[in-house]
Amino acid sequence: MSAIGRRAFLATAGALAASAVPAHAQHNVPNSSGSEAPKLKAPPNSCDCHMHIYDGARFPPARPGPQSRMQSNASVAEYRLLQQRNGTQRTVIVTPAAYVTDNRVTLDAIEQLGRAQTRGVAVLHPTVTDAELKTLADGGIKGIRFTVFDPASAAVSIDMIEPLAKRVADLGWHVQIHMRADQIVDNGDLLQRLPTPVVFDHMGRLPQPAPLDHAAYRIIRAMLDKGRTWVKLSGAYMETNVGAPSYADKTVVAQSYIQAAPDRMVWGSDWPHPTEKEKPDDATLFDLLSQWAPAAAHRQRILVTNPEALYGFAKAA
Repeated sequence: MSAIGRRAFLATAGALAASAVPAHAQHNVPNSSGSEAPKLKAPPNSCDCHMHIYDGARFPPARPGPQSRMQSNASVAEYRLLQQRNGTQRTVIVTPAAYVTDNRVTLDAIEQLGRAQTRGVAVLHPTVTDAELKTLADGGIKGIRFTVFDPASAAVSIDMIEPLAKRVADLGWHVQIHMRADQIVDNGDLLQRLPTPVVFDHMGRLPQPAPLDHAAYRIIRAMLDKGRTWVKLSGAYMETNVGAPSYADKTVVAQSYIQAAPDRMVWGSDWPHPTEKEKPDDATLFDLLSQWAPAAAHRQRILVTNPEALYGFAKAA
């Protein structure tokens, strides 16, 4: 067997092993509570579309200090344990705020996890050069993220969104938005005129107790109806009054989005959960999809088909 053939065989064998985790298996995953596998079986080629890699030993944070929310035990080796637990095989790595605009940790993790199965979302400033954009694109980057919900930890600012969106539109990238609901309302006109597809993090962080009555929900729904907007079904522990394990007050939000645009929903673990001091149970978070999307066809879209469209993964056979 050739070296290339051997690598392909090993990659396929590893993917099949990850998808065949028995429901009763025990898994100890750093930055995750519990040890049981999810009850929900992940379809082949399922994608975790939102997670972060932190590797302080090899890539020190660009902004040290508690405001960076740097995480330990969150390198590629630890993330592979979560893949084994949940049964996901594809991954989208999002550069966290601790690294500001240093995307090397994300590019390195894409290579470690495998280019065929992994994509990335970078954080940039308008000073990025065209050559740097090409390097990022060649390395598997498919979008840029703007996390502005917390000024103390923000690596970017709202005024950077439109200039950068214009720079990356021709690359076919999207703009990923992590804002509070009030910020979405304040910047609704900006978000709706961007030349790229828009992806809302964590279901738009709509506040309780009446999330669907908030003006931010109306903006997101209007953008979904126009066909170039996506929502990440992630961060169930954000903006919830009920909390674990049911996160019941997030169900109405997730179901409303899925009903509106089932072909533009994706799921993400948000591991290693940098906003959370008490780490959630990742099996519980994955199993929420059974309630949010009871139809197996919808889960197939959310976990497999939609990530293929948004991130350019090869279509499953």
